[in-house]
Amino acid sequence: MPVFLHLKAKPNARANQLLVAPDGTLTVRLKAPAQDGKANICLLAYLAQVFGVSRTAVTLVSGHTAPFKKVEISGLDEAAVLAIVQQAVANPG
Repeated sequence: MPVFLHLKAKPNARANQLLVAPDGTLTVRLKAPAQDGKANICLLAYLAQVFGVSRTAVTLVSGHTAPFKKVEISGLDEAAVLAIVQQAVANPG
């Protein structure tokens, strides 16, 4: 069963980074610019790397031209996704 993430993408950052606000909101900083879909491609590739799944297991469901996005991750359950997010936040970079 796929897991859906609701997040905010911030393009033109110095490095790709996954951040979690105190209220649990996910933000992904991306090196790529927000033009011609480059930030979306970067977002999906980065999330695939963070969650250890293939690039095809990560799909942008909505928010193609907006900063707030809904992303589907296949091949992991919700507990695994939460554990990876917590680990990524605890060990940035």
